[in-house]
Amino acid sequence: MASIDLNADLGEGFGRWRLTDDEQLLSVVTSANVACGFHAGDPATMRRVCDLAAERGVRIGAQVSYRDLAGFGRRAMDVPSAELAAEVAYQIGALEVFARAAGSRVSYVKPHGALYNRVVHDEEQAGAVVDGVLLADPALPVLGLPGSRLLELAGKAGLPSVTEAFADRAYTDEGTLVPRDRDGAVVTDPRAVVERSLDLARLGTVGALSGSRIEVRARSLCLHGDTPGAVDLARRVRERLEASGVRVEAFA
Repeated sequence: MASIDLNADLGEGFGRWRLTDDEQLLSVVTSANVACGFHAGDPATMRRVCDLAAERGVRIGAQVSYRDLAGFGRRAMDVPSAELAAEVAYQIGALEVFARAAGSRVSYVKPHGALYNRVVHDEEQAGAVVDGVLLADPALPVLGLPGSRLLELAGKAGLPSVTEAFADRAYTDEGTLVPRDRDGAVVTDPRAVVERSLDLARLGTVGALSGSRIEVRARSLCLHGDTPGAVDLARRVRERLEASGVRVEAFA
């Protein structure tokens, strides 16, 4: 039987501003990528999401980012390796406090936004992220794009590496994500997202933006929480997977 983890980016708000419907999404996903204050999130938000995730048995992951609240972590930045490693460890440590207080723990790490895309090819920045994870906890799994420098270096460092796919993002023929500023980068048709989710879970393939079919072997499937109708779409994806015999379970 095929199995897949469902993850979503949660806690993406601060103060009175909230972007994601954390409570509803936590009734669907099996892993929560919690913003750690650098692209979104604040202490109160982090604590609330950790409490909810722990109550529902959802794994807590640290979604680490460049320090870029104004740009939501989606702007390219050049951060010295030692500084980036320290900032990654700092974010993991901050989230760990609230995860432990909720009776859980940080179970994995996933980069966000510009950092996520950068570490696909950039060995120096990928190495800095790995160094930061090692500093925080040398046993933490790292979640990332198949074939990325991040997962390659994580594996060499002894960190468990977990591959991830996106049903609502377009792919290039090389298996990377189409940049968000290009037409068609985000798949908006709910039916297409559901079918792509099933193909990724059962076949390990997905249609690229060019029309070709590419292989994407992934242990976890990301459901974006900041898109319109995200909760309903997440529920449809999970229901279709389970109805098709796919076991939905956390990887960590």
